[in-house]
Amino acid sequence: MHVYDTVSEAIDDLKKRGYTKDFNLEYDCLTCSAGTGPLRPEEFSIVELYRFEGNTDPADEAVVYAIESRHGDKGVLVNGFGPSADPASEEMIEKLKVMGH
Repeated sequence: MHVYDTVSEAIDDLKKRGYTKDFNLEYDCLTCSAGTGPLRPEEFSIVELYRFEGNTDPADEAVVYAIESRHGDKGVLVNGFGPSADPASEEMIEKLKVMGH
């Protein structure tokens, strides 16, 4: 597991390691502007995750996920947690839950 000081440092390194797609969280799936169709929770795996806590502002809290789809697409999802988390279905919340971090 790698250690990063900032969200941008984590994203840059993951992209260098082949996680080139930019995933976005929708209510019940992940989407990608690069033509990858919507991915339901059962269609992707979280390979790595990195949690960043805001020192002074809870809105700065974020999780960077390294995602791999069952089709072999690799990319990054950045999502807030706590008060800044995006709304998501219960199934998606369970998939993205930050356990033990």
